[in-house]
Amino acid sequence: MNAPDPAVANPMPHVMNTYGRLPLALSHGEGCRVWDTKGRRYLDALAGIAVSTLGHKHPRLVPALQDQVARIIHCSNYYEVPLQEELAARLCELSGMDSVFFCNSGLEANEAAIKLARKYGHEKGIARPEIIVCEKAFHGRSLATLSATGNPKIQEGFEPLVEGFVRVSLNDLAAIEAVAASNRNVVAVFLETIQGEGGINPARNDYLQGLRALCDRQGWLLMLDEVQCGIGRTGKWFAHQWAGIKPDVMPLAKGLGSGVPIGAVVAGPKAARIFQPGNHGTTFGGNPLAMRAGVETLKIMTQDRLLENAAARGAQLRSAFEKAFADEPGVREIRGDGLMIGIELDRACGALLKRAAEAGLLMSVTADSVIRLLPPLILSPQEADEIVAILVPLVKAFLAEAKG
Repeated sequence: MNAPDPAVANPMPHVMNTYGRLPLALSHGEGCRVWDTKGRRYLDALAGIAVSTLGHKHPRLVPALQDQVARIIHCSNYYEVPLQEELAARLCELSGMDSVFFCNSGLEANEAAIKLARKYGHEKGIARPEIIVCEKAFHGRSLATLSATGNPKIQEGFEPLVEGFVRVSLNDLAAIEAVAASNRNVVAVFLETIQGEGGINPARNDYLQGLRALCDRQGWLLMLDEVQCGIGRTGKWFAHQWAGIKPDVMPLAKGLGSGVPIGAVVAGPKAARIFQPGNHGTTFGGNPLAMRAGVETLKIMTQDRLLENAAARGAQLRSAFEKAFADEPGVREIRGDGLMIGIELDRACGALLKRAAEAGLLMSVTADSVIRLLPPLILSPQEADEIVAILVPLVKAFLAEAKG
């Protein structure tokens, strides 16, 4: 999300002014379409920032959530929540991992991962455990996750940051090996399998395989943040599965609940029993409504083969963009996997947000110069073509302005 422009008046004066909002309010949606309060229709290529996996008003999700609301919404974790076990079992089946802690957001999932790593270190006798993180990473905005994040602009004004993080460049295994040789306090490596806010920067498969082997040799936890790139977005359930590895800790959120707030930390054998009663908790995490949303989301994704659709539609979009921009020097790179696509331009392009909305397309710009596309996984071939038809002329016109 771009920083708000202080010169623009807050259109919602009683809401804290923390977002640079577009001048529109969404009223309702259906499938990959949404409408604003003035009746204008948009093709949603953002999905609430990779959240609305099943699009809007899904005909099987809506009645399931209505049924759950009529039963029980919240009960607290003083009691067993059978839907937690159902969703956890499914996540473990899909990931090949062992246990799950449920929370409410990606930030909370990443915070829990950091706590897991620190407790893991203390149990090994390391008094000041440290975690290797990456440049351009984004893990959240709490003090700990902000400190793990690799973006000085969003850290500014919130110092002192939390200590205990060692920063390296993404896809540089030699840098991590150098840290291993000199720092005996490291207990984990923590990175996004595909950096989202950092500009859709994928970790290479050989890099992930090397990390897995290095963490095994060092006795470290490999912690892969799949908050944005997980839950089928790349064409596999989790983006790291393209590399044929398993992490020890995997934070999830966003698309898992198809719009209902949810977060999860999935743990493998090395991390599954680190937390014991009293070590960590949450009031709202794992509530029956969120669990039902997660159960139904995964069920519908499986029934409708949405992983295959994400892979096919992603390939369709990338091929079309590569062809359309082949002779456009202002387009530096098109990258990503499945329906997580970044188009990097040679200049800041925040102005395209409003222009795209005016043309009937919702998308985002991240890392100042990267157009980010994260449409619902139900996207049709025709809707993918429509995204291209709207966006390509806008980008070409935008780039041509500087030439003129």
